[in-house]
Amino acid sequence: MPLPIVHAQALLKKCCAKYNLEKGKLTEEVGRGIIAAADRIMSGDLDAHFPLVIYQTGSGTQTNMNVNEVLSNYAILTLNGTVGSKSPVHPNDHCNMGQSSNDSFPTAMHISCAKVISEVTLVGLRKLLEGLRKKSEEFEGVIKIGRTHCQDATPLTLGQEFSGYAKQVEYGIERVERAMGGLMRLALGGTAVGTGLNTQKGYDAEIAALIAEETGLPFITAPNKFEALAAHDSIVEMSGSLNVVAVSLNKIANDLRLLGSGPRSGLGEVG
Repeated sequence: MPLPIVHAQALLKKCCAKYNLEKGKLTEEVGRGIIAAADRIMSGDLDAHFPLVIYQTGSGTQTNMNVNEVLSNYAILTLNGTVGSKSPVHPNDHCNMGQSSNDSFPTAMHISCAKVISEVTLVGLRKLLEGLRKKSEEFEGVIKIGRTHCQDATPLTLGQEFSGYAKQVEYGIERVERAMGGLMRLALGGTAVGTGLNTQKGYDAEIAALIAEETGLPFITAPNKFEALAAHDSIVEMSGSLNVVAVSLNKIANDLRLLGSGPRSGLGEVG
């Protein structure tokens, strides 16, 4: 299982523990123990304790329980208890309180995707866009021949050519940013089938607010939990946006490879 999903599971369970502690559903000892354990998982220090592969049930039950067990045992360890005893911190009754694999795993998928895309993908694309814009300005006065079907056509500047690459990346960023809106809607609070059974009124919105505070991303509770549990359209939409970006980058890379061909018999227009 990709570790960002495991870390996202720990993050949402940390937020659930905060909520349950505040509402008096967990004792101070148990609540603080779960929060400390979640922080340790999120740091990556306990990655070796998550050996499961991606081939498991659609609801991610195995990974959800793996996270619950590690949270429980680490919290017990910090409280000088016996690992595996499930006391005083129980993996189901305490670590999974107010959750189901059916709503927590889709939530972890959204959190992990959104975090990686915002912290890695979009950061990289914005740096690339900045670089291409600078090159477009730098090459503004460099005149070259344009080509259609690899045959000489009419002149343009190398700067104009690079402006096209920059615009492709700019549009790609916009597509990904639009798709991020769907990832901001979280299933947590729908519990097993989307009805929110066994949770307090407002639980879903409060948990989403805690997750938003923890991540710095504008997460909200999904307005329809039945859709949020049963479908992954938001992830499919993001996948489509990333696919467009990948095709754009492949096109740019192939162009530059051809334009930089040589050194003796190729085009040799960039290098």
